[in-house]
Amino acid sequence: MDDPAIGIGDGEQIMTKKTPELSQRYLAALRTHLSARRPSDAAAARGLGRDVMTSGFDTLDLARMHEEALVALASSHDFANARNGLIRRAGNFFTAALIPVEKVHRATRESFKQLQERAETLRLHTAALAEGNRQLKREVERRKAGEAAVKKGKEHYHRLFVQSQLMQKKLRHLARQILSAQEDERRKISRELHDEVVQTLVGINVGLAALGKAASLGPRPLQVKIARTQRLVEKSVSAVHQFARELRPAVLDDLGLIPALHAYMKCVAAREKLKIRLTAFAGVETLDSARRTVLYRVAQEALTNVARHAQASVVNVSLREIPGAIRMEVHDNGKSFQVQQTLSAKTNQRLGLLGMRERVEMVGGTLTIESAPGQGTTVRAEIPFRPGGGA
Repeated sequence: MDDPAIGIGDGEQIMTKKTPELSQRYLAALRTHLSARRPSDAAAARGLGRDVMTSGFDTLDLARMHEEALVALASSHDFANARNGLIRRAGNFFTAALIPVEKVHRATRESFKQLQERAETLRLHTAALAEGNRQLKREVERRKAGEAAVKKGKEHYHRLFVQSQLMQKKLRHLARQILSAQEDERRKISRELHDEVVQTLVGINVGLAALGKAASLGPRPLQVKIARTQRLVEKSVSAVHQFARELRPAVLDDLGLIPALHAYMKCVAAREKLKIRLTAFAGVETLDSARRTVLYRVAQEALTNVARHAQASVVNVSLREIPGAIRMEVHDNGKSFQVQQTLSAKTNQRLGLLGMRERVEMVGGTLTIESAPGQGTTVRAEIPFRPGGGA
């Protein structure tokens, strides 16, 4: 016979194409038998067996009904638990239903044996299915616990990330305060060098010159010593002037950015044997003191790096207006370097580059550095600018 089609739903419904009525009766009788507190007599089972026989069905058909009924009842009856005796009672019910058929079909005994084996296999399969369901439930619970832990970890790391961002903002703010304070301190020291130390050295030099004239009538050795001392004082005056200019050139405050850049580039060109060209537009002088200082420091640091590392012969410095900003570019024809690698290294050069970037970002600008073999290096700073209104 063809395998029956089984449909199981709410209320443990079961349908068989060829024996729908008998299948439903068998399912109902077996459910009643299993639900009884005391073992019931086998009259209902034997009656079903006689109906199966008189309807022209054989032992295998009855076995299929029994198997389908077990499957339908598996969701509400724990057949995997051997201690409750359900699978044994179901077997007794099936055996009682077989008695009428067995009386007529003695030859079905071998088939009955096979059916018992099949029922045992089904029992084992049902037990395995129940164990699989329990394992699945444990796995679901474990996964839920894991998801909760992951969610908690994400929230923790998000808090750490937010805290690190706040700390980074605080550090950047502190760095900018330090740079501003440093610039103010440089301005103060530069003024003191110009106004105090240089004037004192000049006064000493004037006094020595007077002594030299007075000693012109005296011994020769005294004149030689005075002349040597004058040269040392003159050298000290020159060194103090240079030191003061590097700290904070007075010309930057007194005359403006372009004259200060001219003066500084002239000194660098003479000292390093470099050819430096400057092109600028006069509108840059409308910037406030802080922004002019930033551009001066970027040029100063860029030229210092060229002198130390680039082995260049020509440097072009340009200041020009672009839409909404002023762009400064310092380009040299020297050897290139790995920009990202240098920025991530712990070197003095890295600190200088980061200092340039921090200064530019303090005034709302951006700094980019490009370097490629055969093309030299370009340091480009852009800061906001409104024509007629400065920055």
